[in-house]
Amino acid sequence: MTPSSTAVTDGPTYAAAPAPTEEQLTKLQPSSPLPSAAAGATLGGERKHLWEQVALYAFVILPLVAVAAAVPLLWNRGIGWHDVVLSAVCYAIAGHGITIGFHRYFTHGSFKAKRPLKIALGIAGSMAIEGPVVRWVADHRRHHAFSDRDGDPHSPWRYGESFRGLTKGLFHAHVAWLFDLEQTSQQRYAPDLLRDRDVVRVSRAFPWIVAASLLAPAVLGGLWSMSWSGALSAFFWAGLVRIAVLHHVTWSINSVCHVFGNKPFKTRDRSANFWPLAFLSMGESWHNLHHADPTSARHGVLKGQLDTSAEIIRLFEGLGWAYDVRWPSQERIAARRVSAG
Repeated sequence: MTPSSTAVTDGPTYAAAPAPTEEQLTKLQPSSPLPSAAAGATLGGERKHLWEQVALYAFVILPLVAVAAAVPLLWNRGIGWHDVVLSAVCYAIAGHGITIGFHRYFTHGSFKAKRPLKIALGIAGSMAIEGPVVRWVADHRRHHAFSDRDGDPHSPWRYGESFRGLTKGLFHAHVAWLFDLEQTSQQRYAPDLLRDRDVVRVSRAFPWIVAASLLAPAVLGGLWSMSWSGALSAFFWAGLVRIAVLHHVTWSINSVCHVFGNKPFKTRDRSANFWPLAFLSMGESWHNLHHADPTSARHGVLKGQLDTSAEIIRLFEGLGWAYDVRWPSQERIAARRVSAG
């Protein structure tokens, strides 16, 4: 599992090496320096640079300001159907890039993907502007290795169970942890991705993908309406507002879904299912099952639980783009259920 043991190669036709299990992650030790081809692949390594902090503040605050401005705009002017369509499409692409790509595929190896799908998922997830793929995966694997214990980068229980402590913890888990200067070791938690040249290239291209994620809606909106006002409106709604909403839905999985909701499955942490977020999170808020069975390709396994990410994975499987999908069996689900008593 050490990145120094295998040279960085061109991405294989199929998926890279399997993601390490939670047990393996807790035992991994920092490894020797990576080959030069992978060095700096995630734009900053183990500690954030000043420019990264400045960019982070911009991409957290500016979209949030846009959401605040959206309220009076909706009240006074409404929103055009061009903007609704573009916002929904951009949200779905970037959101499923995170849920299917960054999370279920790259982090947990819930399925294997042919090379074009692997690259497409890396690009789509990067469009959510939640950080380069290797850094995102390293953070999330560390979260699973130490979930709601010392070492978890974003547990809402880190300051205790009092009202004050939990309030502070929710803020930390939702957004404050993003500003920590010290970063999760990517060599320790994502050595398999650092050996994959395709993933390294996507990670290095993150600034360009960010620019495309912001500008593409404006270009499409302008061409669709054949006006500068249409371009500006699309940039606002399908760019800034879309980014803010997706950010806070994603961050709510870290915060809300470790405090509120029901827990029908056995876990070693406080992860919970929170149904109000199921649609917007594309199935990610069925978080209790995910922590009970992290490699499962489907998170919403009970009757009536919407999980659009799982349905798209099934479509990829049917098209032959994904294979070896880890669908949960009824026996596996039953084994993880909390007993009636």
